[in-house]
Amino acid sequence: MITEIEKLTAQDIVKSTNLQHIAIIMDGNRRWAKERNLPSAMGHKKGVDALKAALKACHKFGVKYLTVYAFSTENWNRKPEEVAFLMELLANTIKNELQELHENGVVINFIGDLTKLNPKLQKILYDAMDYTKDNTGVRLQIAFNYGSRDEIVNAVRHIIEKGVKSEDITEDLISKELYTKNIPDPDLLIRTGGEMRVSNYLLWQIAYSEFIVMQEFWPEFDEELLSKAIFEFGHRQRRYGK
Repeated sequence: MITEIEKLTAQDIVKSTNLQHIAIIMDGNRRWAKERNLPSAMGHKKGVDALKAALKACHKFGVKYLTVYAFSTENWNRKPEEVAFLMELLANTIKNELQELHENGVVINFIGDLTKLNPKLQKILYDAMDYTKDNTGVRLQIAFNYGSRDEIVNAVRHIIEKGVKSEDITEDLISKELYTKNIPDPDLLIRTGGEMRVSNYLLWQIAYSEFIVMQEFWPEFDEELLSKAIFEFGHRQRRYGK
């Protein structure tokens, strides 16, 4: 017997559930490459293709916000050559894809401590944000040199620096000091690669997000898998503690 939800499209579910924001932990690039006896770099490059597919699918399905975990504050502990490659990959990807993203109306925002990046890369990222800031399409947040605990600590520091009294500190005030202050919290968190952890990602913001863990590695992610996640989301009952 076909249920009512199975008659719907992903677009229908996005609209009927008011699914606005999807966050993704893009995990499995290196494992995907290792299974194929390829260097890790090939997995990361294929990961860029998967991100482009996810972004196009979000536009098609009517999802307004997409936030992806690209490089954590802990990823500096990887081999120096891999870190250097990831920095170069980000710079080249932005330079190569920026015009098409702009023409498709994408708003690009980088969240994380960008001050730790080299000045040349910082300029590329800030220029991309400035170039796309007035667009009206999907808002893409790329978490780079991002750690949620670090984000929350910085938010508290900013509040203290402003001289806010302890009795005046609220959840809303803290939210306004986070990197994601101008966007709604994620409705759905997807993690690829099968791992069952959140890895210091959007800890404040995902308080009531629905979680979906996929066994597929990130380079395998595409429109079909995003649609599958949206259908799963459509079956969930969001009670917010009620």
